[in-house]
Amino acid sequence: MLNKYPLWKYLLVIFVVAICALYASPNLYGEDYAVQISAGRNATVDTGLLDQVRTELQQSEVETKSVSLEQDQILVRLKTGEDQLVVKEVLEKNLGGDYVVALNLAPATPDWLQTLGASPMKLGLDLRGGVHFLMEVDMNAAVNRAFEQMEDDFRNSLREERLRYRRVEQLSESVEIQFRDQETLDQAIGFLEDNNPGLLFSDEGNLVVRATLSEQRLREIREYALKQNITIMRNRVNQLGVAEPVIQRQGSDRIVVQLPGIQDTARAKEILNATATLQFRLVDLDHDVRDAVEGRVPPGSQLLMDRQGQPQLLQNRIMLTGDHIVDASSSFDEYGRPQVNIKLDSEGGTKMSNSTKDNIGKPMATVFIEYKPTAEKNKDGKTVFEKQEEVINVATIQARLGNSFRITGIDSPAEAQNLSLLLRAGALVAPIQIVEERTVGPSLGQENIDLGMQAIIWGLILILAFMPIYYRKFGLVANAALLVNLVMIVGVMSMIPGATLTLPGMAGIVLTVGMAVDANVLIFERIREELRDGRSPQQAIHHGYDSALSTIADANITTLIAALILFAVGSGPVKGFSITLAIGIMTSMFTAIVGTRAIVNSVWGGKRLKTLSI
Repeated sequence: MLNKYPLWKYLLVIFVVAICALYASPNLYGEDYAVQISAGRNATVDTGLLDQVRTELQQSEVETKSVSLEQDQILVRLKTGEDQLVVKEVLEKNLGGDYVVALNLAPATPDWLQTLGASPMKLGLDLRGGVHFLMEVDMNAAVNRAFEQMEDDFRNSLREERLRYRRVEQLSESVEIQFRDQETLDQAIGFLEDNNPGLLFSDEGNLVVRATLSEQRLREIREYALKQNITIMRNRVNQLGVAEPVIQRQGSDRIVVQLPGIQDTARAKEILNATATLQFRLVDLDHDVRDAVEGRVPPGSQLLMDRQGQPQLLQNRIMLTGDHIVDASSSFDEYGRPQVNIKLDSEGGTKMSNSTKDNIGKPMATVFIEYKPTAEKNKDGKTVFEKQEEVINVATIQARLGNSFRITGIDSPAEAQNLSLLLRAGALVAPIQIVEERTVGPSLGQENIDLGMQAIIWGLILILAFMPIYYRKFGLVANAALLVNLVMIVGVMSMIPGATLTLPGMAGIVLTVGMAVDANVLIFERIREELRDGRSPQQAIHHGYDSALSTIADANITTLIAALILFAVGSGPVKGFSITLAIGIMTSMFTAIVGTRAIVNSVWGGKRLKTLSI
């Protein structure tokens, strides 16, 4: 029994270790101080802006590492943090408000590694730093939106039931419906009460019915607004590609969002705080838009402006809202102009089909709606949001529309991409405002990294010193496997898109270092037992590995199951610990069983030995 591996097994071990080492190597290059320039809604980032930035930097006499155009953004790499602050101030002053200038740390990974998809391991907020937002949901806007929906639902349902009314009007905290006669009013109250639980209806006289929300319904609306906004925040953060974010409720109307290691803080703030949605409405062709501009807006219509500053008279009736959008993607039409492709859910597809089948040949407007904070405060001292509506597209309905269609009239590819992201993630149920924003700097993170590295290094040094003393040459084999195991953990963590190293994750690495040595201790002790029982060195090696395999597998598999359960039911730090623990278990089993066996077989296999240095 000569303990020889076939050639393919040696090549497999070398290949796995080499791949892990390759993808772990970006972590050696560190990061550069950087300033990132993104375009606002009415601006674009192009080579002309790149030349302007280079000119401004030359005049400021700040030495840069590089200035490049990357994915519709300009990235300025610098040598020091002081230069970073100077460049940010210079660019903000000279570029104006159309561009967003943000501080960042950019990976210094060489281009050849980036082409292979290699990138540094992601660090959590406790290690790398990042952005902390405390956001407040505007509950008044959530209630107001409920009244707007009530107004539209009343119109549609009464029209379908052929209950004729004079007007449906939203007031501050109610919706009023005026009917043509008492008989219709009596029928309508019964119909509305049966179909709208949670609403209170009262006869106000003069053929007017007032609908208000019950206290229970108000609580449900506020609770729904908070929970739905949290869900939409998670969707938007997922679209941004942030690993290990923290998004959780705080109190009755606030949301905490923590984004570790975010590379584009400006865009993150813009996306998280955005409240964009769409409405599709028919253009009012029965009235003259010039009369509306002069102040004579007909009942049932609304005057809005398009992006060219031209007035558009639209019907109040909403054909469809952005709530029914299930997917949105940006692309280009046949003329190279940016567009957004929309897909609707089944209910939205039915609504769009019913709304367009009788309006073929008529113009339909796409209305872009967003809420923006103003300088005003309400009676509770909270920021007042202003509703801004803009017509971004007017197109003639060529055929009956269904579950998918497209919108055009968008200024730039970047805006089409942002709009599709917002629509895909969902429109916020109520506007939010950032009441607290903190940038967690890397100083505290660096201290945690240093302390964690010290724990790993000292634990590693003690093990590396002990193993050769106690197990002689076989101890050196275990040490080699241990070092390879650390490289593999870093490599695998760098390869997995969603994996993030946190402080608890570093504790998981320390734990797996001990577990990796434990597997080698079991194998080496079994080899010693076989030698004491009188077996030859080659037989002792063979039986030692085979006998220890089941014990190692049992111990590691049960720990792996525990790690998977922690990942499934845990959150935040617990998940960070479970990820590194699970990865460490798998890599340690590979290095302790396959890796050391390959080294032992290559050094001692195929030889007639009388003794073993173990």
